[in-house]
Amino acid sequence: MKSMKLLAVLPGNCIQSLSKNFSTGPASLQRQFKILVVGAGAGGCSVANKFAHHVGGEKVGVIEPNDEHYYQPMWTLVGGGVKKLQDSVQKMSKLLPKKGTWMKTKAVAFDPEKCTVTTAEGEEVKYEYLIVATGLQLNYNKIKGLPEAFDTDPTVCSNYDYNYVQKTWPAIQNFKGGNAIFTFPNTPIKCAGAPQKIMYLAEDWWRKNGMREKANIIFNSSLGVIFGVKKYANSLNKVIESRGMKINYKRNLIEVRPETREAIFQNLDSPTGETETFKYEFLHVTPPMSTPDVVRDSPLVDAAGFVDVDKNTLQHKKYSNIFGIGDCTNAPTSKTAAAAAAQCGILETNLRAVMANKPMTAQYDGYTSCPLITARGKCILAEFDFDGNPLETFPINQGKERMTMYHMKKDVMPQIYWHMMMNGHWNGPGVYRKLMHLGMDGPEKQPASA
Repeated sequence: MKSMKLLAVLPGNCIQSLSKNFSTGPASLQRQFKILVVGAGAGGCSVANKFAHHVGGEKVGVIEPNDEHYYQPMWTLVGGGVKKLQDSVQKMSKLLPKKGTWMKTKAVAFDPEKCTVTTAEGEEVKYEYLIVATGLQLNYNKIKGLPEAFDTDPTVCSNYDYNYVQKTWPAIQNFKGGNAIFTFPNTPIKCAGAPQKIMYLAEDWWRKNGMREKANIIFNSSLGVIFGVKKYANSLNKVIESRGMKINYKRNLIEVRPETREAIFQNLDSPTGETETFKYEFLHVTPPMSTPDVVRDSPLVDAAGFVDVDKNTLQHKKYSNIFGIGDCTNAPTSKTAAAAAAQCGILETNLRAVMANKPMTAQYDGYTSCPLITARGKCILAEFDFDGNPLETFPINQGKERMTMYHMKKDVMPQIYWHMMMNGHWNGPGVYRKLMHLGMDGPEKQPASA
């Protein structure tokens, strides 16, 4: 068998014998890649395509078990009756690098010392550089009575799951009055604005269809504020007050009783673990979330179970040939597709520098975005950084409800996602923001004396 071998001392104390086997002999017993990406969500697909362009698709491997890719930010609109579910789905094979290797399987173990990821079939896949992009897993089972209540109670729904989001719009339409409860769990979640966005869409539909006076709309949140950035929180509080919705803070859903239509919430302010029982006629559940078990049980994570990266470079704090992107990392910003897009450009620049033995120069500022739809035709486009400073793209006050921002969310952002981000050509709106603000990041990022 003809082969070519290279002994390389890799970052992260990884000494790896690399072997490229040609077609003159049988296939290698162990596959190996220059770039291995685990997870093909928003961040994973984007960086896989970026590096396929850079190093060649044949040197890029992707471990991803799912046949379909979902544009999950659209599910708020699906649940609210604005979009069709099929608009949020594309075949995974159409999005991954054409010449790359797609391993349609699960990762079951990470060994950063050996530079391997083990698949469900027991194969140890070797890598020079690893990008962890696994996203988050939904832990409905952490709530007693779920997920079983989704199967037995048509009034219980959730926009965070492909199957359960299909229940939301019918449940909104069939609601006849009573308590309509929307929840926010006591864990980090993806798209932290989504639990309240569906509340605004439901209230808007009930109001326009003569059901509002019969609806007692309740948002039970484990948080202590409606939104983490004061500018947008002020705007949202005005919306909530003007439309007569009730907010209960520090309330965490721990049980659903579909037979009696009761939801049990833990009072997080109670030192004795006091609980409260709410009757419901409509219940939208946002589940607790975590990194997937395989990540949480690996050497890659911090004490909270998230991939432990430098928040500015996205390089792993211990293993220098490993980078993380998106929801699975501990970068302290809101977990959104917009954040993943901004991180893509940072990761690409820094990993290419590491590969070339050069210093990393790109710095992630925590940019993230949450289009807060408050009704059909109205949206507050929140954009901000690590410190909660607004980083608004447009030279207008995005803290106001606007129809233009609604159409950005509904019509423009899906096109950017499918046709730019997925093929590796979208790093967020930073360049456009500077152009619109004459080379600056916007007035709210300037020193107080400016």
